[in-house]
Amino acid sequence: MLSRTAASLYWMGRYMERAENLARILEVGYRMNQMPEWESGGPRNEWRSTVIAASAEAGLIEKHGEASLDSAISYICLDEENPSSIMSCLKSARTNGRAVRTALTVDAWDFLNHTWLEFNGHWRKSLNRDNLLNFLDWVKIRATLFHGAIRGGMLRDEAFAFVNLGLHVERADNTARILDVKYHVLLPQGESLGGSVDYYQWATILRSVSALGSYHWLYRDSIKPWLVAELLILREEMPRSLVYTLGRVVRYLDMIAESHGKRHNCHRLAGSLYSQLGYAQIEEVFQGGLHEYLTEFLARTNALGDEIARNYHFV
Repeated sequence: MLSRTAASLYWMGRYMERAENLARILEVGYRMNQMPEWESGGPRNEWRSTVIAASAEAGLIEKHGEASLDSAISYICLDEENPSSIMSCLKSARTNGRAVRTALTVDAWDFLNHTWLEFNGHWRKSLNRDNLLNFLDWVKIRATLFHGAIRGGMLRDEAFAFVNLGLHVERADNTARILDVKYHVLLPQGESLGGSVDYYQWATILRSVSALGSYHWLYRDSIKPWLVAELLILREEMPRSLVYTLGRVVRYLDMIAESHGKRHNCHRLAGSLYSQLGYAQIEEVFQGGLHEYLTEFLARTNALGDEIARNYHFV
């Protein structure tokens, strides 16, 4: 397979996953921001934590001055100059998909193409604070349909492996970011850890990754921070957990290596990170600091992504 074809497939998978996860991060911010401030009775403003988690703080502040609902919609959803906005992700995914249409199923291309056309023809003009949640649900549904078409129709060959490699590298990064939102969100003054506000914030994190029901099924317990973190970091059963997504990254890199007959440094990096996750314990994670653990994980996944691009000549 030509490196430019592999690159298009890889980035198509990443961009569609990134659009979905930006929608999930924005939903976390929106729902947390709806909680009243206990002392003042006024609205809370958690949008700064949201834009930090979306890696959009610097660009948003430079362009809009402050993090708010309206500036988040403008910069994270609709800004064509922001390369990681939902608009840019959907447009880039379609551009990459069009370059490799012959490697995709008809359904996969149709979902990809129609998603962009519907966004450009409707949501780009009509999106506002009143229909934001509807838009975020639409993004998640369109991404799910696209990924379903990939999994349900594509041959299990190199093309399939590169699309899913990009998807799972991006998903690992974004699960860590969503979980880290809680670090940046301050509890109201006088509210204790384990209180009702803290409980609601952790429940919102679980809802954002469609894991609230899974949490209660696995743990049969009330929501506890260390169990939420364990579910999203160390439980193989959870398809958005860090250990599961890194396991998929290793799997698809192995598929590519079998086709190429050669392994690269990215295989070593992915295997090392997956092994460390597999042997980690949540007590050790919290002892060293959850935020610090996630920050290191994000740095290592970024390094892995860079190494994949170098090894397969995407840059």
